[in-house]
Amino acid sequence: MQSTVVSMENGKDFAVVNRTGQNRALPHRMLQLLVVFLGLCFIFSVVSVYMIRHYGADNVLAAAKPSFQPCFEKEPISLERWIKPPSKLLHSMSDEELFWRASLVPQIKKYPFNRVPKIAFMFLTKGPLPLAPLWERFFKGHSGLYSIYIHSLPSYQADFPPTSVFYGRQVPSQVAEWGRMSICDAERRLLANALLDLNNEWFVLLSESCIPLYNFSIIYHYITKSKYSFVGAFDDPGPFGRGRYNENMAPEVQISQWRKGAQWFQINRKLALIIVADTKFYPKFAEFCRSPCYVDEHYFPTMLTIQAPNQLANRSITWVDWSRGGAHPATFGSADITEPFIRGILENHTCPYNDQPTSICYLFARKFAPSTLQPLFFLAPKYFGY
Repeated sequence: MQSTVVSMENGKDFAVVNRTGQNRALPHRMLQLLVVFLGLCFIFSVVSVYMIRHYGADNVLAAAKPSFQPCFEKEPISLERWIKPPSKLLHSMSDEELFWRASLVPQIKKYPFNRVPKIAFMFLTKGPLPLAPLWERFFKGHSGLYSIYIHSLPSYQADFPPTSVFYGRQVPSQVAEWGRMSICDAERRLLANALLDLNNEWFVLLSESCIPLYNFSIIYHYITKSKYSFVGAFDDPGPFGRGRYNENMAPEVQISQWRKGAQWFQINRKLALIIVADTKFYPKFAEFCRSPCYVDEHYFPTMLTIQAPNQLANRSITWVDWSRGGAHPATFGSADITEPFIRGILENHTCPYNDQPTSICYLFARKFAPSTLQPLFFLAPKYFGY
């Protein structure tokens, strides 16, 4: 019993001694930490003085600010985000992605914002627009009522000045060959890019050789007030019409539905959406409409005749001269641009407009060579009104 007590007392003495040793070591450890802290403060002070002398106090303070970013940024969601057209036309979307995006349609027809309907002027070109100065004068003073889109060869680099209405209006393009499906691909690409602007209600396909035959106000009124879209679509029983039909087009396309028409069209937004969203007729034309079947003369006229026959005027509003014969219409040079020639394009025409006869049948004309710019520029104020 006595030995046990002694052991406990000895253990108690050992514990007391041990705690006393720790208490004595504690001030020494704190002294070491204090020395390290003072040393770091001295080093920081020296570095700060050096940086301020060499970089300035403002730059040092700016660099010292914490780069804290909140985990969640509150991004205001507004209607503007959805209705604002792309600020730049160049994008990285594939055709498949572009057509899908362009085919999105609101289910409520009434727009919940002040919408000013525009005409999209779509230029399908190889490269430059030699008649651009004439078009510049045509568009002048009508900003907000039109949009411009240009599809040229991918290798072409446009050099329009920033003040030009054509500046920055090129869309991502691919090579387009006459008579091949790639031409229709280019036209669908133009339509899809134009559809991204919700204010574009009408779409006109043009080439670099086209000119406007009236001033902007007349053309805008003519197109916007029309009950129909202007697509040439007629049944040609001959070898250059039904003779190009391939029986493999059935059952999607029957020979009785086969149509032919001019490549250059003007359509409304509803028809533009039908063209861009088409996956039913496109494969058939891509596979079975090949030379001597020229797809750009048959695809859109046939498809739209099947899909929306009551919306077509069944005529083109782009004038051309086929009187010289051949596979292509006549091309005009500077010597052709005379007052009698211009009057011949504008006069002596009768056609239906909103089911009533009119003498204004053509709003545009082609094919004009670059050399025609100067004489056209001179005669335009008198005959075209711009």
